[in-house]
Amino acid sequence: MTERYELRPLKVPEDYEGLAALLNVFFSEPISAERLKEDDANLYEVGHTYMDDNGLLAGYDRTRYVVADDELIVGYVWSWRAPWTEPGYLNNTVVVKKEYRGQGIGGQLLQHLVQWGEGLGATKLVAEIWDDDPAARLFAEHRGFSVDRHAFQSVLELETANDRIINETELFERLEAEGIRIRTFAEEGATEENEAKIYQVYLETLADIPGFMGEVPDRAEWSKWHLRVEGYAPERVLLAVDVKDDRYVAVSNIPYKEATGGMYHEYTGVRREYRGRKIAQALKIRAVQLAKRHGAVYLKTDNDSLNGAILKVNQNLGYVPLRGSYRIAGDLGQVKEAIASRGK
Repeated sequence: MTERYELRPLKVPEDYEGLAALLNVFFSEPISAERLKEDDANLYEVGHTYMDDNGLLAGYDRTRYVVADDELIVGYVWSWRAPWTEPGYLNNTVVVKKEYRGQGIGGQLLQHLVQWGEGLGATKLVAEIWDDDPAARLFAEHRGFSVDRHAFQSVLELETANDRIINETELFERLEAEGIRIRTFAEEGATEENEAKIYQVYLETLADIPGFMGEVPDRAEWSKWHLRVEGYAPERVLLAVDVKDDRYVAVSNIPYKEATGGMYHEYTGVRREYRGRKIAQALKIRAVQLAKRHGAVYLKTDNDSLNGAILKVNQNLGYVPLRGSYRIAGDLGQVKEAIASRGK
């Protein structure tokens, strides 16, 4: 690596602006320095990791380093695990500004996270790369990673949404007759008791998402990272309620993205015994109606290539696939060997 570039720990709050600028050429939705600061405020200051009964890494910790060209942040590595991360695993983000690729920066960032993960006792590294970035995939494969699964985003431009489906009433009339009512968290009452009921739906349904790994976080962590995401509001959380016992049987969370004027369909989950009744489709339609009332420009959502049922619902509503991402995984030891064999 050229010595003019400095690998150093992320400095906060000084680096928030520069890091946001770098991440905004990588993430699909914009992120601000203020949001980075808010997220940090929700995180632990000191990590705690240990080996579980099976000798696998557990607990939580993180490392964040940047590469700077003078004052400009041109590379970033974030390696972390949460309490609910699958034992032995580390989640990773490695970003290099495109104009600075091919100069050894990515290799040094990767070497840092391998050394850090080895010190913790991690055994597996996972990350995501865009599927339209062949150079990133080649970089990863040459360093011991392989593609684990494929996911992608899709977008619904609300002006081109399928009005026939969106304005359909038959599905909702049938669900009403069956005792299933679609309401918002605000209409139900955004109370601690009702939030606990929403958590129970997540607790059951998160584990059924294709590609989901690890454990469902405890309620406090879930509330921070799954419910109260950026753009959250109780009136934008949709619930399917079984009125006979006031049970929440499905949930959708649709935060608003102020920077772009769009909305993001962050989550849809239906309890197992209520599946097959088109409740997810009803929530998806209500989400489109909600977004239109809000004056949003678009709705975006993430899709897994193995989630055929939701893909069909989205396609019928008029969602159009965007670029996707590969989840890549590598054994830490093999990644270390691959880096050593390349001399960087």
